[in-house]
Amino acid sequence: MTATLLTLLILGFMFVLLASGMAIGLAMGLAGVTGTMWLISSDSALALLGQTAYETAITYDLSIVPLFVLMGYLATNSGLSEALYRACNTWLGSFRGGLALATIGGCGAFAAICGSSLATAATMSQIALPEMRRYNYDERLATGAIAAGGTIGILIPPSVILVIYGILTETNIGHLFLAGIIPGVLLVLFFMITIMIVTRIDPTLGPRGEKTTFAEKIRAVKDVWGTALLFMLVIGGIYLGVFTPTEAAGIGAMGALGLGLVARRMSVKKFMNCLLETVKTTSMIFTILIGAILFNNFLVLSDVPSEIGEWVSSLPLGPHSILLVILLIYLVLGCALDALAMILLTVPIFFPIVANLGFDPIWFGVIVVLVVELGMISPPIGMNVFVIKGIAPEVPIGQIYLGVLPFVIALMLLIVVLVIFPGLATWLPSTMG
Repeated sequence: MTATLLTLLILGFMFVLLASGMAIGLAMGLAGVTGTMWLISSDSALALLGQTAYETAITYDLSIVPLFVLMGYLATNSGLSEALYRACNTWLGSFRGGLALATIGGCGAFAAICGSSLATAATMSQIALPEMRRYNYDERLATGAIAAGGTIGILIPPSVILVIYGILTETNIGHLFLAGIIPGVLLVLFFMITIMIVTRIDPTLGPRGEKTTFAEKIRAVKDVWGTALLFMLVIGGIYLGVFTPTEAAGIGAMGALGLGLVARRMSVKKFMNCLLETVKTTSMIFTILIGAILFNNFLVLSDVPSEIGEWVSSLPLGPHSILLVILLIYLVLGCALDALAMILLTVPIFFPIVANLGFDPIWFGVIVVLVVELGMISPPIGMNVFVIKGIAPEVPIGQIYLGVLPFVIALMLLIVVLVIFPGLATWLPSTMG
């Protein structure tokens, strides 16, 4: 049996396992070990399994993941997300579609202290959806804005996806964090402009909210000083070289806990719940990570990635055309795979190709995150869409997909802008000391 045929069979086996309901990390791991056993002895494959799991679990660089996850949970349980939404609503609520604008703004601000897209979508949906329903917002705009806004969580630092990308490609994580700031702000603006356009076309989608005084706006800003300080401490410390991203994650987690205690919103029960949820989420991430590494080990042994790289490089296309092919592959995979799994499976294959073409690895990391974000709101999967569906089961999933469609277009437009102007992602890291 040729290596290519074996790889196709193992891929088919993995997708059968996924279709049967098996967790994606376990499916990738089982498929990878099975393929490895075919290529080498069973004893060697099982030894590689144990070594991979052990070495992944003790990798110091990966300690940043549970720390940033803990930071997000502590921030959520400290009421920071509610304060952020109230502040954005105070400033933007009186505009047409104001609550949807506030939702995007709140998601962008919360993303600065939470590195998870799903957590951002789930948290903001519980806060914003009841408010938008109270003002008779169309379900399409309400759910679409929350699902799209949640994607900002993995672009604006801290971002777990950027951490994993940095470890896989040996790219400076601090530089990647800084690279996500300007595109993240642009994504917030693009989404807000999208809301303004659709509500101007159809004003019934999102009516205006109550007007607020300037004094109320100032008070709302004062309520979020802690969040702004925490973000500046974490990202500013990385930018100035005061501490490493891993140290910043620990400081961020302690800062979020401190803010919760100062606001008297953090009880012993909530703190223990944060620890428990952090363990669950970290276990899920590491299971996917170990499974993907096992599958990648099989791919390396089969020599398929190098064959794919040679095939893509030999295409009679220019660098940007090859990049377009890679992005289209990401778009297709994003409709069926989890964001983290997609990063872990594809980056080891595509990154060497992109590097050989002369593209900046930091810029490519941001582009990959944007394409992954697109997959999180695109049918037939769209993980953020399913999060919203779980919280609002009475809303038909077709309505949610219709609601995210304008935001999908806006996200595609931003990807095009970043491809044309890569400096939007690379300028800030270039100024880092």
